[in-house]
Amino acid sequence: MTNPHTGGAAAPDHRSSRPRAVLPALCATQITSWGIVYYAFPVLNSRITADTGWSTAATTGAFSLALLVSAAVGIPVGRVLDRRGPHRVMTFGSVLAVAAVLAIAAAPNLPLFYAAWFLAGTAMAATFYQPAFAAVTRWWGPHRVRALTVVTLAGGLASTVFAPITAALADHFSWRTTYAILAAALALITIPAHALALRAPWPAIPEPPGHTEGASRSDAAARTRPFLLLAAAFTLSGFAVYAVVIGLVPLLTERGAGSTTAAWALGLGGAGQTLGRTLYASLARRTTATTRTVLLIAAGGATTLALGLVPGPIPLLVVLAIAAGMVRGNLTLLQATAVTDRWGSTHYGTLSGLLAAPATVAAAIAPWAGASLAGALGGYPHLFTALSVASLAAAVLALGSAIDKPDKAADVQRPTSHFQPSRDTSGPPSR
Repeated sequence: MTNPHTGGAAAPDHRSSRPRAVLPALCATQITSWGIVYYAFPVLNSRITADTGWSTAATTGAFSLALLVSAAVGIPVGRVLDRRGPHRVMTFGSVLAVAAVLAIAAAPNLPLFYAAWFLAGTAMAATFYQPAFAAVTRWWGPHRVRALTVVTLAGGLASTVFAPITAALADHFSWRTTYAILAAALALITIPAHALALRAPWPAIPEPPGHTEGASRSDAAARTRPFLLLAAAFTLSGFAVYAVVIGLVPLLTERGAGSTTAAWALGLGGAGQTLGRTLYASLARRTTATTRTVLLIAAGGATTLALGLVPGPIPLLVVLAIAAGMVRGNLTLLQATAVTDRWGSTHYGTLSGLLAAPATVAAAIAPWAGASLAGALGGYPHLFTALSVASLAAAVLALGSAIDKPDKAADVQRPTSHFQPSRDTSGPPSR
C-alpha cells in the first residue's frame, strides 16, 4: 500500500521488521541499569561517607559529575545510534557499566571514586533511556508510543525493585561488597540481553529528497528556533521537576510530617509516575505536540505551586505528591516523543541527545541548587513557589516550539522553510 507522505512509495511495514525480543529485553535492562547504576547510590551514600570519611557534598559531587558526563557523551552516542543502531552501543555500555560499578566499589580514594563515576556517566549515556528510546522509536515506527510507554513503565520500577534489594544487601555486607554483588547482577542481566536481543537489522529511513544528508541535517534542525525554544523549555522544566523530587521530603517535614510519612509520599509519587505514563497515549491521540508540551509543563508547575501553598493536612499533601508524580511520568514520555513528533525519526538519536543534554545538566545541578535556594528563600514552601514560576516560564517557551502547521491527526508538525522533517506518522499505518 502506498503512503502519501512518501510520494507514492510503499510504506515500510514496521510490524514485519520489529524484533520480538527487544521490548522484554529493554524492560529488564532498564530496570536493572537504572536500579544499580543510579538508584543504588542514594541508598548507599550514607554508608560510603561513614566508612570513608568523605563528605556528603564530595560523594554527591561525584554522582552529579556522572550526570554531567552522561549529558555530554549522549550527543555523540546519539549520532552513533542513528547510523549503527543500539546493539553495539548498549552492549558496550553494559560492559562499561559493570566495570564502573566495580571501580566505584574498589575506589581507595576520592579522585579514583570520581574517575569511576566518570566511567559510570559514560555508561549511563549508552544504556539508559536515550538509546532505549532510539531503538523503540526506529523499530516500532508508527506504534512507538505504546512501546515507549511499556519501557518507561518498566524503568519506573527500578527504584521499587533495587532500592530495597540494595538496602537489604547493605544490612549484611559493606557498601563495597554490596556494589560488587550488584555489579555481578548487572553483568548477568544486561550484557547478554543487549548482546542477543538487539542484533536485528537496523531499519533504514531514507533522507527526504533535496536535502543534505547525515549530521548536517540534524545540525540544521538543532539550530532552528523551535528546537532551541523546546530545549530551553525542557531544561527549565527539568530543573524544576528534579528540584521538586529532591525537595519533597524536607518540604513535608517542614509541614509537620514524620520522616517515614515523607518517605512514603516520595515513594507514592513514584507510583504516580507509573500511573501517569499509562495515560500518555490517550493524551497524544487527542492533542498536537505543542499543545501537550505546554499542558504538561504547566501541569507540573500547578502541582508544584499547590505543594508550596497548601499547608496541609498531610494526607492532602500526599495526594498532591502523587499528582505531581503522574505529571512527571507523562513528561518522560513527552521528551521521548518530542523529536519524532516534530522532525521525524531519521535523526532521532542525534536530536534527542542534543535535546536531552541541557536538561540532564539541569537535573545534575538541581539537588544542590534547590537546597541552596531553599535556604536563601526562607524554606521549602517558598522554593516550591519559585519553582512553579520556572515551570510557567518553561510552558511559555514551549509555545514557540510549534513548527508551522501541525497535521491534525498524526501529531506530526509540518516543516519550516529551512528544515524538512522525516515523514513518520504517529497514527496507524496507511491502509
